[in-house]
Amino acid sequence: MHLIALGMFLFEIGTLAHDELQRKTDWRHARAGRIGARDATQFIGPGDETVSMSGSVYAEIADGRVSLDDLRTMGNAGDALPLVSGNGTVFGNYVITALDERHAAFLPDGTPLRIDFAIDLLRVDDPADAKNTDASA
Repeated sequence: MHLIALGMFLFEIGTLAHDELQRKTDWRHARAGRIGARDATQFIGPGDETVSMSGSVYAEIADGRVSLDDLRTMGNAGDALPLVSGNGTVFGNYVITALDERHAAFLPDGTPLRIDFAIDLLRVDDPADAKNTDASA
């Protein structure tokens, strides 16, 4: 059972199991200053939606370096990937904007026994929606 999937990458015990997930959603409002009153606002649409996940992987359980390299390759491609939780919740399409890793507790050959990681994702519009919009123009 996986915790969450980004495209075909499964965050699970055998790859990278995250300990925390933070989701943030913003909405955009235009503002116009008024004398003696709060600014007037007008809703102008959705803003950024981000997901941040962090966790630790231990060498006794999985080789986190391989999984992190896989995520780095995915980030380099810049593709929008669906983010789906293990219970089937579809969050939407996301791109990888940052990947952070910290190695600790080294073996004599330099192999880390623990790798702490964090990944930042940014929600993007569904590429299929953009194609449908272009076709109707």
